Amino acid sequence: MEKASIRSTFLSPPLRLPSIPVPSHLSLTPIHPRPISISRAIKALSSPSFREQAGASKRLSSWDDKPYDWAPGGRRYYLDEQDVVSFLQHQSRLIPIQASSFNPASYLWKKIEDVPEERRHNLLQSVKSSLITKAWEVAGMRYQDAKLAKKSGSQFLSNPKFSGMTEEWLCQTSYGPLLVPWLDSFKQTFFRAKDGETYGRITLGSLLPFGLANIYKSPPYFKVKEVVEVMATEQPCDLAYEFGDGNFNPLIFPDGFPMPEKHKWPFNDQLVIYIRHVGPGIMVAQAWQEGRSLEQVPKKFCGEILMIKDYFTISNDRHRIP
Repeated sequence: MEKASIRSTFLSPPLRLPSIPVPSHLSLTPIHPRPISISRAIKALSSPSFREQAGASKRLSSWDDKPYDWAPGGRRYYLDEQDVVSFLQHQSRLIPIQASSFNPASYLWKKIEDVPEERRHNLLQSVKSSLITKAWEVAGMRYQDAKLAKKSGSQFLSNPKFSGMTEEWLCQTSYGPLLVPWLDSFKQTFFRAKDGETYGRITLGSLLPFGLANIYKSPPYFKVKEVVEVMATEQPCDLAYEFGDGNFNPLIFPDGFPMPEKHKWPFNDQLVIYIRHVGPGIMVAQAWQEGRSLEQVPKKFCGEILMIKDYFTISNDRHRIP
């Protein structure tokens, strides 16, 4: 049957309504409701008073919603950050209507974009250890979308001509390496060297034992390279930090930087950190000790690492790190 005959069979002629005069002071602009956050929706649906609220005659507009809510203990939490956490918690149980057109990595990227830059550091406390591993898994789905795979969480890393000399990031592992709890959290600083390449350095956490502070006088340096997969697993990734033996040329480093020196344990076993971009200002990583000999089997150095750009640090051409 032709489309025209279908329309004539099932559709009646349009109903013409009499024109009704509308007062000039009334606006006919349609009002689009603000989308409710995932965390607030889950909280509302699980509330015992949901039915009562649903049947209430007086309801507040979603435009009246504040960007935060209160936990039972009185702690304030922001809904945008909680949306990221809720999605990571429930992603495996979400069933999209059109599975072929839904990419969890794309949705997670969008949810991270919704979090203001000045609040993204809150995700270091909100995203718990198991969810950091989940973020690595979800980020792996980026590579199924050619357009999404080209996105980067850091303009500094993706654009060699990007202005600014340094960029600092806050890092948290899902679990630290054995006997090295002081590596659970640390800072990393990217910088452009005089040879035009991108390098970085690790600033160890405040839990570094006093005795080791005298040993690690120079921060562990690494070189940033573009790679397409993790060597040990052949899983896709975007970048890699190669620590090597630590004997980098000090003449190419910016003035005022500590002199590089040969890496000490546990950075001296050909440590490589593989990076996946998750969202604006957010990356997730795996660290592997690949060994100095070809016969050595690579082993995972620690749990997955959540990395969040430090937007409070001012970086420009005059910025110097002691």
